[in-house]
Amino acid sequence: MAIKRFEKDGAIRRARKVRARVKASGKLRLSIFRSARHVYAQVIDDANGTTLATASSLDASVKSGGNKAGAEEVGKLIAERALKAGVEIVAFDRGRFAYHGRVQALAEGARAGGLKF
Repeated sequence: MAIKRFEKDGAIRRARKVRARVKASGKLRLSIFRSARHVYAQVIDDANGTTLATASSLDASVKSGGNKAGAEEVGKLIAERALKAGVEIVAFDRGRFAYHGRVQALAEGARAGGLKF
């Protein structure tokens, strides 16, 4: 039981460290969350506490679901919605997740869609 608690605390610690560096940059934040089945992305303005754009693998326009192809589609979709909201430059907040697999695919899709990190 103590091992699971430690893993959870480690994940929280990693997420806080990443988020602190991203917030220190002063840019808008592209925050992602990856669950077992889906991937979610938000563009957040921390200064005003508002969410400017959202996208997820649950959207009807995303065909592939929560795999790498779906994550890349979500990246392109969030980039499209962010550009529509007037956002071009963001800081990538990967949270507790390693920059690998679906997280990397989402970032590459967002770059391909026109966002700059």
